[in-house]
Amino acid sequence: LNAIPTVGYSGILTSYITAFQYMSSGPALIQKGYDKATCPKFNGKPFKVATFARWIVVLSGRQHIQDLSGASDDLMSILKPTIENNQPDFTFGRELLEDPYHITTIRGPITRNLVVKFNDINDEVTHSLKEYVECPDQDWTTVIGYETILHIFCRTSNRFFVGTELCRNPRYQDLSERLSHEIHATAKIISLFPAFLKPAASRLFTKVKGTIDECREFLKPMFLERLRKYERRELNSDEDERINDILSWFLETSSKEYHRTIEDLTRRVVMLNTASLHASTTVLTQAIYDLILHPEYAKEMREDAERIIGEHGWTKNTIHKLSKIDSFIKESHRTNTISHFMMVRETLQDFIMSDGTLIPRNTHVGVAPGPINKSEEYFKDAGTFKAFRFAEKREGDGEYDPIKHQLVSLSPHSVMFGNGKHACPGRFMAVTLIKLIFAHILLDYDVQFKNGSTERPPNICSGIMTIPNQEAKLMFRKRACI
Repeated sequence: LNAIPTVGYSGILTSYITAFQYMSSGPALIQKGYDKATCPKFNGKPFKVATFARWIVVLSGRQHIQDLSGASDDLMSILKPTIENNQPDFTFGRELLEDPYHITTIRGPITRNLVVKFNDINDEVTHSLKEYVECPDQDWTTVIGYETILHIFCRTSNRFFVGTELCRNPRYQDLSERLSHEIHATAKIISLFPAFLKPAASRLFTKVKGTIDECREFLKPMFLERLRKYERRELNSDEDERINDILSWFLETSSKEYHRTIEDLTRRVVMLNTASLHASTTVLTQAIYDLILHPEYAKEMREDAERIIGEHGWTKNTIHKLSKIDSFIKESHRTNTISHFMMVRETLQDFIMSDGTLIPRNTHVGVAPGPINKSEEYFKDAGTFKAFRFAEKREGDGEYDPIKHQLVSLSPHSVMFGNGKHACPGRFMAVTLIKLIFAHILLDYDVQFKNGSTERPPNICSGIMTIPNQEAKLMFRKRACI
């Protein structure tokens, strides 16, 4: 690693100063490294940063990202850093990562049923908005922005996963929201302890096991019914159209006996909720904040959405066609990147990048999406919020591409969902729900910061994560023209 440029200190003791900086203000440190790596002297070389656990190598160049995306699993492991970062032995269980058959479920029945169950999802969005933000006398309703968006997204995704009864059960909703937070918090806490102390630390400082146990009791009656029908081969029969939920989809794609246990199924349901809930809520909240700060784009987005919905109604394909809304949300994420170190892999042997850079064995290497999103190399006028930047690239001829610049699309300079074969398989569901909720808010409500403030609530830096202000209050009012 000595040949790779260092950001911060590199001494045996002084490197811990940099590790603390990485933990307290990771995005700024990685931006500093990117600026150094892309200067003429280093010409886009990778750089390394000290963390408390290890040195990490950060990639910044387009070709390096393609090298990482295209590396085979016998050269680069996604499993090892995922286990280290998520501490699954003390959260949802290591076997879910070592035997991830749920990825087949996501790519198959979950993605396929976004069309089949779209009316249910759409109904839950409108129902949740009425419950959480609508005032009966059409006056302004004041709510905590992030918390409210979290409630709406949780309700909507659970309507898709487990149906109306459970998604509207206040206790189950609370458990779903808490688990997403508790699992991330537990992973952070447990990672601070040496291996021999991790079990004791888990018992003393975390509540994940008890929360998962309570979730299991809610899911158990559904599971027993699905299993009975599965064993009688009635799960997908036309006689009972109600049996079309996440438990039936898991049973449909299961291949081993233990896959069909309530313990395994509960943990996979929990993991899917955890994987999508807070990240999607963050993207959607930032987009709502940007909608308030850039009202000049609202009219054009509304007209575009009203025209498309008027022609096609509310359908999954309609949501796909909302290119201006799609572009607005993608631009919002570009200017408010969530994670500043993504696509993390561990080298299983010495790995030589296409430019000859040697990454030693057992090194964690990943991508810096934040600096890339701010780079003039990839985005003209990168410091300016251009709501329809990506919509304009999707329309026209020649260099334009109707597919490449969608929110859900993958590319080396847009790694919101990763890139390559290990890209997030649930991105189609996440994007559908984000755009659907945003479209309903845009069309049906006026929204502003409390007291009409025009200042964006400051983002919060947590390690390498940038998240929206979670205390900021929003005011909603039913639009008079509706």
